[in-house]
Amino acid sequence: MTTASQTETLGFQTETQQILKLMIHSLYSNKEIFLRELISNASDAADKLRFESLSDSALYENDSELKIHISYDKDAKTLTLRDNGIGMNREEVIRNIGTIAKSGTKEFMQSLTGDQAKDANLIGQFGVGFYSAFIVADKVTLTTRRAGLGKEHGVRWESAGEGDYTIANVECEQRGTEITLHLRDDETSFLNDWQLRTVVKKYSDHITLPIVLTKEDGTEETINQASALWTRPKSEITQEQYDEFYKHVAHDFEPPLAHVHARVEGKQEYTQLLYIPQRAPFDMWDREARHGIKLYVRRVFIMDDAEQLMPNYMRFIRGIIDTADLPLNVSREILQHSKDIDNIRAANVKKILGVLDDLAANQAEKYTKFWGEFGNVMKEGVIEDTNNRDRIAALLRFASTTSDTQAVSFNDYIARMKEGQDKIYFITADNLAAAKSSPHLEIFRKKDIEVLLLTDRIDEWVISNLQEFAGKSLQSVAKGGLDLGTLEDETEKQSQAEEADAFRELTDQVKATLGERVKEVRITHRLTDSPACLVSDTNEIGGNMERILKSAGQAVPTSKPILELNPTHPIVLKVKAEMGKDKFADWSNLLFDQAMLAEGGQLENPAGFVQRLNGLILALS
Repeated sequence: MTTASQTETLGFQTETQQILKLMIHSLYSNKEIFLRELISNASDAADKLRFESLSDSALYENDSELKIHISYDKDAKTLTLRDNGIGMNREEVIRNIGTIAKSGTKEFMQSLTGDQAKDANLIGQFGVGFYSAFIVADKVTLTTRRAGLGKEHGVRWESAGEGDYTIANVECEQRGTEITLHLRDDETSFLNDWQLRTVVKKYSDHITLPIVLTKEDGTEETINQASALWTRPKSEITQEQYDEFYKHVAHDFEPPLAHVHARVEGKQEYTQLLYIPQRAPFDMWDREARHGIKLYVRRVFIMDDAEQLMPNYMRFIRGIIDTADLPLNVSREILQHSKDIDNIRAANVKKILGVLDDLAANQAEKYTKFWGEFGNVMKEGVIEDTNNRDRIAALLRFASTTSDTQAVSFNDYIARMKEGQDKIYFITADNLAAAKSSPHLEIFRKKDIEVLLLTDRIDEWVISNLQEFAGKSLQSVAKGGLDLGTLEDETEKQSQAEEADAFRELTDQVKATLGERVKEVRITHRLTDSPACLVSDTNEIGGNMERILKSAGQAVPTSKPILELNPTHPIVLKVKAEMGKDKFADWSNLLFDQAMLAEGGQLENPAGFVQRLNGLILALS
């Protein structure tokens, strides 16, 4: 190779420098995994070449035998990995190597805990595996040429892991990428046949192309099985091998939470190897982000992140699908209109739901971890996947008046229902504290009736798409008139009717005073400690949903709340006594404003509320 023109020295981002410093100072507790990361990247480059060559076979450049070569030089203290995959051009080097984790870098830095073991597990979530080379090297040189370009389009990138890197055009006869690690004096143990063979066997035995080691005596040896792991019988695959393959396909540094490996035969033939990660990726809430399912056709890589193979609410799933029933030149357009793909997708969903059913039933600790990471994404399935709505609903978890943790399922709730109870009661709120302190819960606490506390924004949409579960209707405690059915005796119902009549004049006058602020004023029996509360009519959106829509800049249908009064509360009795007097209007507005604040709403005129409150306090003193 001879160096050409256009040599530049470019600076790293500030965040990149910080990450490199962490690498160099042993962020990883297990240094040897740098080799796994570099081999994984080389394997991906080979997969991409296979895919692009389907439409342009000339990219192979008369060299279709894809391999990864590892060699070392003890005297120079260098370790070199070379692949003949797709390679990169100058722009791709700057984009993919010159920047760590792209948009995820900032999130990564904010996620660091200061605990090296925990921080090491974050690396894979943010795509910074290439820089693991600096764990053992004080300088890294990368030389690459993209397949299909002339030899004069080679690029050399070099950095000592400090504040900058150099990039230059070079002549490069062979396509692909060569990475040379200039090892530190205390890391020369990797310049050893046995050590390299051991590390590759441990972490990269599943790689589907040969990994060839040039040994100290100059001979070459293939040191991995070089066969697709998913094609082997399950009985021959260890858990460690499953875990290492996951780390390869997901670019994660932690083992998965669970996996499923199955071969389907019949009208369609395909293999599924799907994984549930332990942690959510940093971009999980970007619904446009690429998915994590790799598609193979007869063990030939076709495309990365085939979103048609998994619904959006399962976008955290990683793994591969290898099918025998699609053409090798399959495109995303074909996938979008393929009945075979629809069938595979449906089968993938059922497999993952089966794994989750098993975790929920038999491995509660694991399921709790899963729900903490992915619960809100799974809730999207209730809205999007009508075919599996009931099954997904059974997997949902909530807090309740008997449990602050999000561990209560609908089945748990139904098992604890009171005799004669025919509804699943719930309340929605901005957060757990607001839900627990809601006045709407008072009668339920008095009667020891459990209420689910729904505090995630998506819960409003989930409930609107889930009217019942297992034959039990879902009922908001903050909507409509409260009807506890057989949970109330006839004496209580008679007393409520009599109180409504006794306070008719009061409710009529309060309604006249508040005017358009309320739809109705009525006596309630849902309150035991609070003087008043606001409820929504049965067919109108609730206060919490209205606030969510407004905060998102959405148009909100005009609706007026219903003000309910507690006939036994001293303040309500005081208002009743004030009928016909000067302060009656102030007391009526105070009841409404208090109820609005109690449910987390905002007052139209806070200054007016304070003025009225001060006036009433002074009048009582």
